[in-house]
Amino acid sequence: MNARAMLLGGLLGGLSALSGCASHTPLPKQQAALVVGLPLTLQIQRQQPPTSSENWLLVVQRENAGLRWSLFDPLGIPLARQQLLDGAWQNDGLLPPNGEARELFAALLFALTPSAALANNYDADSWQEHADGQRRLNPDWRIRYRAPVDFTLFGADGLSYLVHALPPKEPR
Repeated sequence: MNARAMLLGGLLGGLSALSGCASHTPLPKQQAALVVGLPLTLQIQRQQPPTSSENWLLVVQRENAGLRWSLFDPLGIPLARQQLLDGAWQNDGLLPPNGEARELFAALLFALTPSAALANNYDADSWQEHADGQRRLNPDWRIRYRAPVDFTLFGADGLSYLVHALPPKEPR
């Protein structure tokens, strides 16, 4: 192995260790009912300034004792699959871990939690709800609501997600 490869390997290992120490979006202490029933399909538009925009589809469904989160691109190709079981994320399927998706899913879970359930599910120093109904979740999330399942999540570095619920599919 040459010196360059060893240096690169050391840098990547160090960055990986540092990323493990970074603040993460908190998860609820217990599984609460959401403001809408499951399964839930959300259209998400990810916006990264100055011009980048992506559209995604997220399906959230209850499975046994946990929640399954499946994120797809517009062609139906899976981008992330996670299960929230016993208060922790677990990979679901063969997709590699996706840190951005996990953080987004945790922020969405907070945004979809009814106001009355916030105090029982999140530490008091991790969130705020303003008089106008807007919320903040540490370390980086602000939520601006237009309706209970129509809101914008504002994250770090100007990143934002426009979130809208899609109507449930009619049975055939």
